[in-house]
Amino acid sequence: MSAAILVKLGMSSAVPDHGVPDRTTLSIGVVVPSYNRAGFLPETLDAILGQTRPPDEIVVVDDGSSDDTPSVLARYAPRVKALRIANSGDLVARNTGVAALATDLVAFCDSDDLWRDGYLAAMERLWQAEPRTRAAYGDFVIVRDGVWEETSKFAQAPPGFWEGLRPLGPESGAFEIGVFDTPIVPRLIAYQPFFPSAMVVARRFFREAGGWDEAVSRTVGTDFATALRIAEHAPLGVVRAPLVGIRKHGDNYSADVQKMNLGDATVLEHVLRTRPSLAPHAALIQASIARRRRDALETAFARGDFAAVRAIHALLPVAERGGKITVKHAVATLPTPLAKPLAAVLRAAGSARAR
Repeated sequence: MSAAILVKLGMSSAVPDHGVPDRTTLSIGVVVPSYNRAGFLPETLDAILGQTRPPDEIVVVDDGSSDDTPSVLARYAPRVKALRIANSGDLVARNTGVAALATDLVAFCDSDDLWRDGYLAAMERLWQAEPRTRAAYGDFVIVRDGVWEETSKFAQAPPGFWEGLRPLGPESGAFEIGVFDTPIVPRLIAYQPFFPSAMVVARRFFREAGGWDEAVSRTVGTDFATALRIAEHAPLGVVRAPLVGIRKHGDNYSADVQKMNLGDATVLEHVLRTRPSLAPHAALIQASIARRRRDALETAFARGDFAAVRAIHALLPVAERGGKITVKHAVATLPTPLAKPLAAVLRAAGSARAR
């Protein structure tokens, strides 16, 4: 492709900086971490292999599965490369997959999630329109029992979240794509709409940035730490069409709101402690930690999990222990035969006020 055409497309013919690919034809690899997901893997891999823009490489990292995962993967050879590691968690598995690839871009898909057939084509189109893009996320919906829900994650973002998103190409195109030209750390601290199975990165940039933050392995919400790492860099791309489906089933940790809030609070403490670049956002991060723990306490109280209420209350700053939190903690310290009826009265009163 000539330099003139590259300029017309907004693509430089020069060698790029910061690990951002600058190619007329980008190569795309896919990393699938998997642990005991033999029952989900075939549909996931079929969706990846069925892309209108096929991936150049696919690596499944078997994270020490004890089910039939190896035999499932054998059926997909040689189209899918299988790597097996000792059980180390999804973050280590993803980083192992990235290290095994030599492609310009790397897309991630958990072994129980799904892509619409135009997903990789939309991501490729984004990079062709803005080759400086470091990473990009697509919108997604929840899939329950094979049914894709209508409301997407991006649609649930608070007012103003998408302000500053620069559109790439006509808004009426097949896919609405855009980029944030400045870091979006503050808005991501407040609301996290991104998910690993809807994430594509420039491989060299991602590795130089540190890859998946393994320090929070086996914490619920582990990907939050890496999302915040990526949010410090721009341009950050967005595909606003819901082309990814997140399958919900009994083994999903993310289905437990209490655990998710507590996990996210732990991740925020970790990034504040270990990343000096986030020091300017310390007050915002600390406020988010307190809010998530308050929400987790409310959930625990509603469930009658009084031990969790007491444990979470101990983590809250003194300034956050007033009002209804004080009352609920006091109830949680009572003997269970007394605590249960009092908690029921408080929950009923709260429901009445809500109406």
